[in-house]
Amino acid sequence: MTPQKKITIYQVAQRAGVAISTVSRVLNNSPNVSQSTKDKVNEAIEDLNFRPQVSARKLASREPQMLAIAVPSFTTPYYTEVLKGVKDEIEHMDLDIVIYNTGSKNPTEGLENLFYRGTADTVITISIDITESVHKQLQTSGIPIVLIGSNHPDYNYYDVNNRLGGFMAGEHLVKQGFKKLGMILPSMKTSPSQNRYMGFVDALKEFKMPVEEKYFVRGDSQKHAGFTEEAGYEAIFEFNKMGEFPDALFCANDTLAIGAYHAITQLGLRIPEDIAIMGYDNIKFMKYLDITTVDQMMYNVGVEATKRLAEIIKNDDGIKIQKTIDPVLVARKSTEKVSS
Repeated sequence: MTPQKKITIYQVAQRAGVAISTVSRVLNNSPNVSQSTKDKVNEAIEDLNFRPQVSARKLASREPQMLAIAVPSFTTPYYTEVLKGVKDEIEHMDLDIVIYNTGSKNPTEGLENLFYRGTADTVITISIDITESVHKQLQTSGIPIVLIGSNHPDYNYYDVNNRLGGFMAGEHLVKQGFKKLGMILPSMKTSPSQNRYMGFVDALKEFKMPVEEKYFVRGDSQKHAGFTEEAGYEAIFEFNKMGEFPDALFCANDTLAIGAYHAITQLGLRIPEDIAIMGYDNIKFMKYLDITTVDQMMYNVGVEATKRLAEIIKNDDGIKIQKTIDPVLVARKSTEKVSS
């Protein structure tokens, strides 16, 4: 049986005796079409059993069709949690979605490549800084954009106060009574990790605690900019080679903390009796490992940022929503001070 050929907008226009642009206006409920013309076009649509593609209708009305979610990685728990929030909210919007992996080594360059491709007409970025060259591309294109996990004075953004989160981690460990404090950092220097580090050091200085560089260690793993279980595992064995451990460790994210947790137990050390650890992000695993962490409310940020994008697409009034979210400490057993 020969498959039936797809009916096109051109055939509808020919049957109705009107221009293609007139058919497009009818499909998009334009008020600039007379009732008699609308009737002719609708009759032709019914006669031909024409089913317009959503993308064609949007193209005619110049509405955004494709949302690109630009993210350095979509396999790490932090990003997947933010993406869940975006995904759940995007269901209310009539957009196709592409997740664009910019790569974690140079995410800004990856974002520039996305714009050069020209495949998206609206964008959400996650943890990618907007450089001057990217800013110029956005100004030229006029693409609606919302930033998550970064900020820029000219765009809507939902950033997280990483420096405050680092300070809260240091404050918590000091108030728990730990004296020798250290940190596991990712192998690559990123804005979030550097701000968490600076906040942590701020807290140690404020509470008159020593800042000993030997207790600030990085793993070797380069994958995902070093925010991995492998890097956390490697860092603990760096301390083991040193022959000395701090009393408590703040890990720059939860996956580092999970790797550290495994290495500590493998060495026969107890948490928190021999060494306390905490992470950052509050991914689901931390609850079940009973590890203290800092909650960035990643899912909620993803939902809120997507709602804002919908508002911009519907009616961009030029107002910028620029929020910096304060994280929340979630204390668990891994940092409980054990009485001697």
